[in-house]
Parts: sequence; C-alpha cells; structure tokens
Amino acid sequence: MKQKIVLATGNKGKVKEMADVLSDFGFEVIAQTDLGIESPEETGLTFVENALLKARYASEKSGLPAIADDSGLVVSALNGAPGLYSARYAGEEGNDAKNREKLLAELAHVAQDKRQAKFCELYRVFTTSNGSIANYRRRRVLWRDWF
Repeated sequence: MKQKIVLATGNKGKVKEMADVLSDFGFEVIAQTDLGIESPEETGLTFVENALLKARYASEKSGLPAIADDSGLVVSALNGAPGLYSARYAGEEGNDAKNREKLLAELAHVAQDKRQAKFCELYRVFTTSNGSIANYRRRRVLWRDWF
C-alpha cells in the first residue's frame, strides 16, 4: 500500500508531475483541492516561508504529510523582482501575458546584455507526526535572450 501525501496545490500539471516522480518511491499524491482544502494566504517573506506555510496548512487540514512549493522569477536588474510576486506581478493572479508585459516594460531601460534572471523553485515537506521538514531547492539561470 502506498503512503498518501498531500500536494499543496490545485495545479493539475504539478500534481501529475509530482505523482509521476513520487510514485516510484511508494507515495500516492493527492491534490489538496481533491480534499476540499483551499490554499492559504501566502504571507511569507521568502520562497522558503511560503512553501512551509502551504505545506504546514495542507498537512494540518488533511492529517497527512504534505509537500508544497513556491517559485518565482528573480531578475538581477530589478533588485530581485518580481520574486515572490511573480504570479501576480501585474496585479491579476496567474495572468502570464500581463506579467511578461510589465516585466519587459520595467526592463526597457536595461541593456540586453544585462538582462539576466533566475527561476527559483523550492519544495518543502511537512509531516504531521513530528513537524519535521525537508527541503529541495532548484535554481535555473535564464539568460538575456529569454526576455
């Protein structure tokens, strides 16, 4: 029997990706939305804090171990913006076209060879039995020709 783990998201793509990966390790991934769990407000000041907040919330609500992620685009020329606010940078949650438009407008004064960014992605695992956590962090450098 597989160990159930809650993925703190309603994003079907993330659920499929994590289910494919974790299945080989004996886990059955369940989306928090399938359990009727809404996402908490992301009040953390870092990717780490937001991922832990989401994992802890899903774990407490479900009574199961949970895994959550937080990610964003970090642009050096914009002092790390959009960062935590990447998904809602232009105001509306998840409007990628408007977020790109705002980002490019803010980079208009930046020389092409200075346009560098990193995509930061962090996963946190929270277990209910002892409150322990584990981290996995991935950063991908996006070069100037990306934007």
